[in-house]
This record gives sequence, C-alpha cells and structure tokens, in this order.
Amino acid sequence: MDSTNLSSLPEESLEQEQEEQQSLPKQQDCQKKPLPFAFASVPHRPPTQSSLQKYAPLDWSGYFDEEQDVSIPDSNDVFHVYMAGTEGPVVFCLHGGGYSGLSFALSASNMKEKARVVAMDMRGHGLSSTENDLDLSIETMCNDVFAVVKAMYGGSPPAIVLVGHSMGGSVAVHVAAKKTLHSLAGLVVVDVVEGTAMASLIHMRKILSSRMQHFSSIEKAIEWNVKGGSLRNVDSARISIPSTLKLDESKNCYVYRSRLEETDQYWKGWYEGLSEKFLSSPVPKLLLLAGTDRLDRSLTIGQMQGKFQMVVVRHTGHAIQEDVPDEFSTLILNFISRNRIGPHGVEIPGLRRPLQSQC
Repeated sequence: MDSTNLSSLPEESLEQEQEEQQSLPKQQDCQKKPLPFAFASVPHRPPTQSSLQKYAPLDWSGYFDEEQDVSIPDSNDVFHVYMAGTEGPVVFCLHGGGYSGLSFALSASNMKEKARVVAMDMRGHGLSSTENDLDLSIETMCNDVFAVVKAMYGGSPPAIVLVGHSMGGSVAVHVAAKKTLHSLAGLVVVDVVEGTAMASLIHMRKILSSRMQHFSSIEKAIEWNVKGGSLRNVDSARISIPSTLKLDESKNCYVYRSRLEETDQYWKGWYEGLSEKFLSSPVPKLLLLAGTDRLDRSLTIGQMQGKFQMVVVRHTGHAIQEDVPDEFSTLILNFISRNRIGPHGVEIPGLRRPLQSQC
C-alpha cells in the first residue's frame, strides 16, 4: 500500500496540535522582540533648528572691535566703517557691488591679531550716506576712498594694503594706479578679471532683475541667499546680508539697500583697462580667483614675468572672503608676511628707504 495516501493517525494529530499551541507564545514573543539585525535600529536624530534659528542675524560686534561714521569735510557725505585690531599694517577692505563692509567680518576676526582691518561701506551701500548714492562712477568711488583715508589718518597714514572684491577690486586697482596714496604697501584683488567682467556686463541687468526683490523677513533673505548659492557660508550670510537690506514700510517688507540696476551707466568704467592698471601699480600684488578665469594677454605675460602672485581658491563662490574666511585671511596674512609689510611699510632688517620709492 502506498503510504503517501494514508492520512495522519489521531495520536499524531493531537501531538501536533499540542506542539503548535506551545510554540505559539514563543512566536508571539519573537514578534514582540525581533532579533537585532543591521537595519533594524534607526539612529536617534537630534531635533533640527528652525529656519528662524538657523538664519537668525548675527551682530557685527562679535567680529569687529568698533564701528565709526566718517564725515567728509565740505560735504554731506558720511561713510560707515568697521574696524578691528590695534597693531600692524592696515588692511583696507572694499566690498563688491550689492555687498557691504560686513562682507569681511569673519575674515577680520581672523586677521585682527596681526593686522588692523578697516572695512568701509561704499557709496550707496550699507550704512553710508552720501549726497548722491547713485553716483558709482569709478572716479567718485576712488575719491571716496582717498577722503576716508585722509579723514581717518590725516596726512600721515600707516602702511595700507588695499583689498578689493569685485567692484571694490576695481576701485582698489584704480586707487593704486593713481600712485597718490604714498603709504600704499600692497594690493589684493578678489575675483575680478577685466576680460571676464566685461563679458558678463551684458548679463548683469538680467541677473539683477531675476533675483528675489522682496523678503518678508531678514531671516528669509539670509535663507534665500544661502540656498540660492550666492553665499555658501551660513554664518557670514547671517552677519552680512542684513546690512544689504532696508525696510520698505509702504510694502511692509525688506528690499535691497543698493540700487545697482540704476547705475548701469558706470559699469563699463569699473573694468575697462583694469588689467593694465593692475600691472602698473607700483606695489606687491595678489590676485585671488574663485575659478579658472581666463587671463587676458597682458595678465598672462605679467604672471609669467612674476609681476604679481595669483592663487585660485577652490570650492568657493564669488565671495571668497565670505565663503572661506579662514583660507582667505591666511592668504592675506601670508601676503603681508612674504612682502615684509609692517605698520609703517616694508620692514627689512638693516635696510631703510623712503616708502614712496617702493615698487
């Protein structure tokens, strides 16, 4: 007889039922307490910050030592400056269009132990107030720098290293090329090259008009700038962005302080002939670039001849001083040290010479 056709005996069925009943609680226990395995446990995540906390404004006083309003004689112009440090040469910082002096806040806090840092709100920007905030011609902005330096230091200013970012870089180059600031001991230009800048001018108006124009709060403005990629360092954005805005009470929202779109008549003058002026400046020069901008012929030849130092800073956006302030400040201090720039100019042991003759 084929055993496969036989049904189970009654005794066997009873034993099977008892075994199943006894094993049932164990199975339930296993279901309640599953055995640990690689993906069974989810790590505890700390509560995330709200947008209001993450993008809350930071005060300038944590980075600069003091602020000052510099009144220009025989005019109604008042320029706001931030200062840090008490010793060493003066690192005089000029920000880009649409930024403010607080663009250099994090960098200033790193440099102030070895240099004095002055960051100026340019005309039409930040807390500065002038008779004509829309006059951003290169001549006017150069005269503003000369006037502020004279108002702060009189006829005997200390050694000055001009540091200019973007539009401010153009102003720094033009100031240096005039060769009338006799205490000028160094020139640092941040992410601006004539060829690239001139080529981008045709897109500037579209870029300005396409950006967000109104913000319900300062925190929203900071968040938009960080998430949009214009600034990559959240802490720097929390310091600098508030100073680029003003409250529009009629619309109950925040708008940009600077009206760059109304100054397009001056844009070409910022960058035209910049390379030759940069090379003609009779002081040590450093060019910091955020990318591999193509140097024009004169800059390429100048670099090959060792007329200036160039550093390409990786993993940063246009605002190098904000995105990577530690690296930026190290580059500036190394430039000062390399060229032996002291509080009164070039300091070479055993050698004295008039500051005006340095080149």
